[in-house]
Amino acid sequence: MKTLNTLGLGLLLSSSLVSLQAQAEDVKIGMITTLSGGGSHLGVDTRDGFLLAVEQAGRDDVEVLVKDDAQKPDVAKSLADEFMQRDNVDLLTGIIFSNLAMAVVPGTVRQGTFYISPNAGPSDLAGRMCHENYFNVAYQNDNLHGAMGAYMKEQGFERPILLAPNYPAGTDALAGFKHLYENEVVDEIYTQLGQTDYAAEIAQIRSSDADSLFFFLPGGMGISFMKQWEGSSVDMPVFGAAFSFDETLIKAVGSAAIGAKNTSSWAYDLDNETNRAFVESYREAYDRMPTLYAAQGFDTANLILAALDKAHPSDQEAFREVLREADFDSVRGEFRFGSNHHPIQDIYVREVVEGDDGQPTNRLVGLAIEDIQDVYAADCNM
Repeated sequence: MKTLNTLGLGLLLSSSLVSLQAQAEDVKIGMITTLSGGGSHLGVDTRDGFLLAVEQAGRDDVEVLVKDDAQKPDVAKSLADEFMQRDNVDLLTGIIFSNLAMAVVPGTVRQGTFYISPNAGPSDLAGRMCHENYFNVAYQNDNLHGAMGAYMKEQGFERPILLAPNYPAGTDALAGFKHLYENEVVDEIYTQLGQTDYAAEIAQIRSSDADSLFFFLPGGMGISFMKQWEGSSVDMPVFGAAFSFDETLIKAVGSAAIGAKNTSSWAYDLDNETNRAFVESYREAYDRMPTLYAAQGFDTANLILAALDKAHPSDQEAFREVLREADFDSVRGEFRFGSNHHPIQDIYVREVVEGDDGQPTNRLVGLAIEDIQDVYAADCNM
């Protein structure tokens, strides 16, 4: 595989095109992801994990085209149309945010192009809008939140208060938590997407009789909230999902993150051979610890590459079948798809602790829930 840019130099590119030029150019993959703005590190990590897998595979028949959606649904939709109509890509991938996925995925799969999600998993696409050409390698949005609901119930928390931004992944997050918490919650607070000032929400939490806080605020939203939370001196245990506690975020948050617990389908200290090799090679390539997003990008690429060993996307039925088989080595260990093409998988609990270098880091605590499947699979008529 020839590359226009080294993996290291790829980190410096944001809205520009990153292309892994293939000699034969037998397969074109269009990656639409967030490389600028408040959530850019999520897209950068997803891209870098994906490209690392392609680089390691040494595939000369694969070309990956990467463009920045700037976290805007209209931009993502325009890029998808451009990839399909001008570049004739065989499949699309890369979207981080669920509102962008809802703008892109339905039209993409209806036009006969495969979409393989490395992150966003809105409930509609897992249920009533599921499609044979849509696969999600990450999770259905509820999974990590539902697992934390089950964990907090088991740990004896009786009065949690919930906080999330008001967009598809946010509403899915709190719905997922409640599905497996199965008891009443004190309140549900919804914020604006991209909000940075949480004084009013923290005051509302302080005045409640909650015994714990569960929140979902991905990217920069989580950084802003946790720093303000520490300054508020509210004495309450904090729980969340990996989206608010990845290695990049907790280092930006600092000491405020110490002690918080979060659920994740992956951990850098998960003990399997594929994961150990991935973490080592990612750190060597990019000089930083991988996040869940990087792990998902890596798995997504390896799923696609394994499928390409057996079929070409132009033979849709055959390619669809080998995707369903999921015959690849996942960094999560065992991996399989459910009937709606979303993972059935274990979810783990991690705790933010002070690392050997004095910086916050995640340490694996244990299993939150085993073989979780989203509830929306029942609504999928595929």
